[in-house]
Amino acid sequence: MTAITRAENIGVRAIDVYFPSRYVDQVELEQHDGVSAGKYTIGLGQSKMAFCDDREDISSVCMTAVQGFMEKFNVSYSDIGRLEVGTETIIDKSKSTKTVLMKLFEESGNFSVEGIDTTNACYGGTSALFNACQWMDSAAWDGRLALVVAGDIAVYASGNARPSGGCGVTCILVGPNAPLALEFPLRGTFMEHIYDFYKPNLSSEFPTVDGPLSVTSYVRAVDHAYTAYLDKLEKFGGVSQASLKDIDYIVFHSPYTKQVVKGLARIAYNDFLRAPESETFAEVQQFKEVTREESYGNKVLEKAFVGLSKSDFAAKTEPSLLAARNIGNMYTGSVFFGLASLLTEVPFEKLEGKRVAMFSYGSGCAASLYSFRVRADTSDIAATIRLNERLDMRTKVSPVEFERAMELREKTHNAQEYEPTGNVDELFPGTYYLQKIDSMWRRAYGRTPLN
Repeated sequence: MTAITRAENIGVRAIDVYFPSRYVDQVELEQHDGVSAGKYTIGLGQSKMAFCDDREDISSVCMTAVQGFMEKFNVSYSDIGRLEVGTETIIDKSKSTKTVLMKLFEESGNFSVEGIDTTNACYGGTSALFNACQWMDSAAWDGRLALVVAGDIAVYASGNARPSGGCGVTCILVGPNAPLALEFPLRGTFMEHIYDFYKPNLSSEFPTVDGPLSVTSYVRAVDHAYTAYLDKLEKFGGVSQASLKDIDYIVFHSPYTKQVVKGLARIAYNDFLRAPESETFAEVQQFKEVTREESYGNKVLEKAFVGLSKSDFAAKTEPSLLAARNIGNMYTGSVFFGLASLLTEVPFEKLEGKRVAMFSYGSGCAASLYSFRVRADTSDIAATIRLNERLDMRTKVSPVEFERAMELREKTHNAQEYEPTGNVDELFPGTYYLQKIDSMWRRAYGRTPLN
């Protein structure tokens, strides 16, 4: 039996993103909703929100992402041995989105593709990435490449949560000798049972959300995942007194960008707990006696560490928020849109040799903090994504039209014998779209011309 050479420097070989062609402006949405100026733009830290009508579902947006990726990066479907999908947008309780994506493999004749969907709120994409990388690092690897697809259509019922929606999918090529090599075994994970955000009503797209609890759960997960990561960095990475200084860039899952500001502040707080006498923390000594549990509801403490971490945020995290601020929440795809944004905003000359940490959080909850090392040129990836250019190509619509699209999605969710009414001409070139749903809920798709 022929032995396969063990893969080295496994990680992200390439990445691309898909988001819908239309968005609503958050300033205009504030005015439309009759809320105070800045509630969405400052309070949430959001500028624009992508959305889709009844012409796009989770299968269509994933097909668009995958086919677009394969064409742009000139990857053959016959070279793929594993395809993992991370999503929480469910249109079928049995049939996976991955099996729908196999339609794209038909022409290649490659049906020997491992992997399946992974679901836990916004964490599924990270679990999919881990599965793909660990498959490649195991005796089960057959020498082929892997695709990881992560994304969602994030929609909320009319009200306070609706402005934190969005839509987007990432497609990642995982392989050996990657420009972004995963740092095995540097990973901190935290999981617990909690009802902060969940979807028990299977007749609706909308989640049930305990907002305050979800915010606390997020920062608790940062605490535990980050400290576990630092412990491994000290144990396996040969680092003494590990802290944020040992991380060059840090990308967070972004339900909205203001939460990311608080996430990095929490990183600073944990560094303070590990080395309270450090000169770095001279201005926050008054919090030495505050217990960790007490800190979660302490707004004075939060504000102090947001201020303390401001320069680190600007240098290490702000560049990763381009997509989040202008698209919204992509659930499982969010943290990878952050990575795509970082590659877009920071030239390779500044990324070369650097450590990029990723914090992934999914309600319920599941969280991990892990890292990549940038070991080869990322310029071609950034040039292919063309993130800024593509964001500027979108069409702004009025809040009234946005609400009309949300009402249409709500009305037609789980529809049977249905033909969508959304305008196909408004979609980007190369976008897959829903043509019809028959009497057995079988879905048929078309694709807009590339030119």
